[in-house]
Amino acid sequence: QSPNKPTVPQEKIRPLTSLDHPQSPFYDPEGGSIKLVARVVIERIARKGEQCNIVPDNIDDIVADLAPEEKEEDDTPETCIYSNWSPWSACSSSTCEKGKRMRQRMLKAQLDLSVPCPDTQDFQPCMGPGCSDEDGSTCMMSDWITWSPCSVSCGMGTRSRERYVKQFPEDGSMCKVPTEETEKCIVNEECSPSSCLVTEWGEWDECSASCGMGMKRRHRMIKMTPADGSMCKAETTEAEKCMMPECHTIPCLLSPWSEWSDCSVTCGKGMRTRQRMLKSAAELGDCNEELEQAEKCMLPECPIDCELTEWSQWSECNTSCGKGHMIRTRMIKIEPQFGGTACPETVQRTKCRVRKCLRGPGMEKRRWKEAREKRRSEQAKKNIDSEQYPVCRLKPWTAWTECSTLCGGGIQERYMMVKKRSKSIQFTSCKDKKELRACNVHPC
Repeated sequence: QSPNKPTVPQEKIRPLTSLDHPQSPFYDPEGGSIKLVARVVIERIARKGEQCNIVPDNIDDIVADLAPEEKEEDDTPETCIYSNWSPWSACSSSTCEKGKRMRQRMLKAQLDLSVPCPDTQDFQPCMGPGCSDEDGSTCMMSDWITWSPCSVSCGMGTRSRERYVKQFPEDGSMCKVPTEETEKCIVNEECSPSSCLVTEWGEWDECSASCGMGMKRRHRMIKMTPADGSMCKAETTEAEKCMMPECHTIPCLLSPWSEWSDCSVTCGKGMRTRQRMLKSAAELGDCNEELEQAEKCMLPECPIDCELTEWSQWSECNTSCGKGHMIRTRMIKIEPQFGGTACPETVQRTKCRVRKCLRGPGMEKRRWKEAREKRRSEQAKKNIDSEQYPVCRLKPWTAWTECSTLCGGGIQERYMMVKKRSKSIQFTSCKDKKELRACNVHPC
């Protein structure tokens, strides 16, 4: 945190983590190790004053110099339940050069997902057997400095590297450990026009595995292709196996579940999902935990629009002369629901004209007289026909049938059936009669 905002009470010095605080420049919501931003270099001169070397200690040396009580302080939150630490692995160095050893523990439960749990791995600097820091007669040496360039640019030559005394023995004895070593080096084995000039090999990359067996590589570059124009056959990459401290099986380290996604539909039934991530390294053990979940989700019902049948045929005109009207209807198949489109009209009317009705002064009286004379002539004809042919008699009109719908416009029918039909071919007007009318025209 900023020195302008000290904590009260003041916190103890402790290692930084990537989950300390969202305002921290090292903060990472996924956790994990802190990404390297800068490196602080501490230089210490040998205690006896015999040697002052400008090469600084590396980060492992700095960690090794931390006070034991500060290193061992347990700042594990109470909400993180762990198993006991495993035994320390063997040191990665079998000589008096600095190495690492590792121990692991299992995260059994995380009671509060908002409180991050510390790492399940712990590393510690170490040296090979017989090189303990606690031995008063031990001579503490720095790491070897990078090899010098080869003494020749073509063929076989030599190169050297140095290290210096970091701490002389407490008992005052002299250091007998060599501070310089030399080895042969070959650069561009052939020194002919057909040879390919390359640089020396660079330093080895870090091991590809954090524990167990891995691979490491080193590279070099082509300085000049063969003078005779032939292809350069020199290898530019070299790889070899590397062994890190033994791996111990640890459980899956998973991030908390994400929020549920939006429902896959805008109305009705759908699905939604959520995910989580695998935080532990894949090489530390198989993880069979599910990383995605799905469940059903229900939103308000989708609107259902009104659905109608086709229009019926037009009815007969409701008048025998002059202007009148006809109607037609249609039925509701599906009622609208959940805010669906309302039903349109179910009854339609249209004008109709049969024939002109007779009009004028005295017309009604004349019509009545003509009708009376017509009835008399028809009765006389019936009397004559009844003597020669069987009479055509009709039953009274039947009652109107029930309406075909309860609302929205329907049709009723009634019939007049022939009671006694003439057998004469000349008497052709003796037929059943049928009438239609609209009913229940009010909307649903």
